[in-house]
Amino acid sequence: MKIILTQEVSGLGAPGDIVEVKNGYGRNYLLPQGFAIAWTKGAEKQVTLIKRARSAREIRDLGHANEVKGQLEALKVNLKARAGEGGRLFGSVTPAEIVDAVKAAGGPALDRRRLEVSGHIKSIGSHPVRIKLHPEVTATFNLNVMQG
Repeated sequence: MKIILTQEVSGLGAPGDIVEVKNGYGRNYLLPQGFAIAWTKGAEKQVTLIKRARSAREIRDLGHANEVKGQLEALKVNLKARAGEGGRLFGSVTPAEIVDAVKAAGGPALDRRRLEVSGHIKSIGSHPVRIKLHPEVTATFNLNVMQG
């Protein structure tokens, strides 16, 4: 089955890639989850739009990825969240909130889908957050969650 990826799927490809997968994997997982669209001639035209949008926010090369890594690791990222007694949050911190906090701290614009958070952030304090900037470069920074 030929499909066009709309999101990054580890071990398969990046958005805009046309890949061949087994029928069940495509029909039962990738298409219903919104990770891919079925391949047609008309959909192939959409690939150029997806690739153009991806290149706008893409890390250009290894040197640029290392530069962004240096910026991130030097940042002090603070996020205010509502919390109850004992510092337990109402809900958890989402990747979109982390990306907004990095941008507010003066950091670069990041793709929330590339964030790797160990478990859910549900308490006040400092939490390590990893982001995969490039296949060879992963940056780690501390997110300081404060009561707000």
